[in-house]
Amino acid sequence: MTGRELQQLIIGKWGYSYDVQLRRIQGKILVQVMWRYLEQRSFPLTETEYIEHLNAIASYLEAWGGVEQVQQFIQETRERPRLGKAVSIPIELGDRASEWILEE
Repeated sequence: MTGRELQQLIIGKWGYSYDVQLRRIQGKILVQVMWRYLEQRSFPLTETEYIEHLNAIASYLEAWGGVEQVQQFIQETRERPRLGKAVSIPIELGDRASEWILEE
């Protein structure tokens, strides 16, 4: 998956190029689709910076084997990003979790 493909998946579902963040919460990895989007005047990234950011997210998803999980979740969810509420997509790393999550 590329950043552009991730962008198209998000636009196809929700109509805007929403921001995407990776978070680690309570030992779990989440992909969060945030409420801010590229088409807003106040969005802090240029289109080029946004695509570079999504490319980085997509490369992590590829390495984790999480692309299909994200695609399926986005296609099936009824949630939508709204002010103050991100759509959180859990990534199941399985036996490889210890390779990616360091305990603090």
